[in-house]
Amino acid sequence: MTSLTNAGVLVIGASGGIGQSVCAALHESGATVIGTSRDSATLANLAATTSSQRVLDLADGDSIAAFLDDIEADHVELTGIIVAAGVVGFGNAVDVPAVGFDRMMAINATGPIHVLSALAPIVGQSGDGFVVTLSGMIAETPMAGLSAYSASKAAMHAFSVAAGREFRRLGVRFIDARPGHTESGLATRALFGEAPNFGVGLSTDAVAARIIAAIVNDEKDLPSSAFI
Repeated sequence: MTSLTNAGVLVIGASGGIGQSVCAALHESGATVIGTSRDSATLANLAATTSSQRVLDLADGDSIAAFLDDIEADHVELTGIIVAAGVVGFGNAVDVPAVGFDRMMAINATGPIHVLSALAPIVGQSGDGFVVTLSGMIAETPMAGLSAYSASKAAMHAFSVAAGREFRRLGVRFIDARPGHTESGLATRALFGEAPNFGVGLSTDAVAARIIAAIVNDEKDLPSSAFI
């Protein structure tokens, strides 16, 4: 069992639908939560469930560098990191705008990979460290009409599998969560394209609760079947 009481947990993308629910669940579990948002104007909205708030734009290399420098300079102690940030786009591959695809890959894959790789040694110092990513069911079952999004999430999932083995040597447990469609509001803020009718999805609170349970119970993977 892993205790979250007084554990320092960084939630990347804390202002999103899933991120807000994760922060609330961590706060209720007694964790000390650090929340990030790419927009400084939204940081104040995180105050109720986070002890501190920081700006981090995963699509901006300078923002990532500044964030990592600040974490090091402030000697932040971390037991865990949860990557709840993400964007989506819809449409066939031939119609996907290059700029939109690049931004999607940065936010869904390359940005988090840079941050996790840099902070893993800090998380490992806790002796009971963990990292949670949310690649989603789309990483298990890529879909036509969502090829670009599928690629970005599959990249994150592949990293989680391989890096998870590497991070174990640092004392960090890696959990990749792959819930199905979740009512996070993300589909209404697509980078490009129009969302199909997904039907009613999972609630963000249910997804957050399942993730917290996995952390506490020392689980190592959360496939889509874990959210049924």
